[in-house]
Formats: sequence, C-alpha cells, structure tokens
Amino acid sequence: MDTIRLVNVAFAPDRELDYFVTGLWDAGAVASFVGIARPTTAAGDPLELLFVDHHPRLTRRSLETVAAAARDRFDITAIRLIHRYGDILPSEPIVFVAAAAEHRRQAFDAVDFIMDGLKSITFFWKREDGSRGSAWIEPTAADLRSLMRWS
Repeated sequence: MDTIRLVNVAFAPDRELDYFVTGLWDAGAVASFVGIARPTTAAGDPLELLFVDHHPRLTRRSLETVAAAARDRFDITAIRLIHRYGDILPSEPIVFVAAAAEHRRQAFDAVDFIMDGLKSITFFWKREDGSRGSAWIEPTAADLRSLMRWS
C-alpha cells in the first residue's frame, strides 16, 4: 500500500516511520530518508525561510509517477512519501520517503531513486529567503547526474 501526501504543516518523521512499519506483513526490509531544510542558502548565508511552491494536481501526479516507477523497478511492496510545501524553517523536515521490500537493497535503491526523482523531475518550486534577499533554487548539475545514473 502506498501513501503519498502533500502537507503544508510540520510533520514528525519518526511517527511517519512508525505508521509505515505498522502492518507490513510481506516485507523483509524498510529503508527511509528524511530531507531537512539546511541552515544556510546555496550562497552560504544564513537561511531565514525556505518557501516551497507546488501545483496541487501536477505535483501530486509527478510524485505518483516517481513512486510507481520505483515500485516497478525495485519490486517494492509499499511506499510512504510525505512532502512539505509552503514556508519551512531551517532544520524542519521537508520530505520523508520510506520503501518496503523483500530485501534491503531493493528498499535502499527505491528510496535513492525516489529522492533523485524528487530533486529533478517533480513539480516543486523552491525559494531561499536570507539576509541578502531571495533566490529560486534550480536542480544542480549534480542532481541531474544523480538522476541520469538510473537511465
């Protein structure tokens, strides 16, 4: 069973993992990842706020597409994907991804694959607000290289 949620409030990754693991009867492994708002901007200045914008239908559809691709590619039994939007403070969780599979490598690879997709091909727009102003964040060359390794 997959759970994909877009939320505009803080969430507790430990509770998300507990919810996910409860009721998994056919999995031998669970891997998870938590993305946290960094304390500094890409320019190295203190981050005051990370703003994440989205398009409700397009963003959700893109999350579902990435999750389905991971499920098919790695034989995953369940996925939990929670992604924040709106105003996010430094050190607050932005994203939680967990995958369950029969074996650990499938679960680890699925989470890694999903995160590479989230960084590069989903419909989110991120802006860093700091003491020197605001700047929109684009996928980096490293993000795109990470995505290409799955081709």
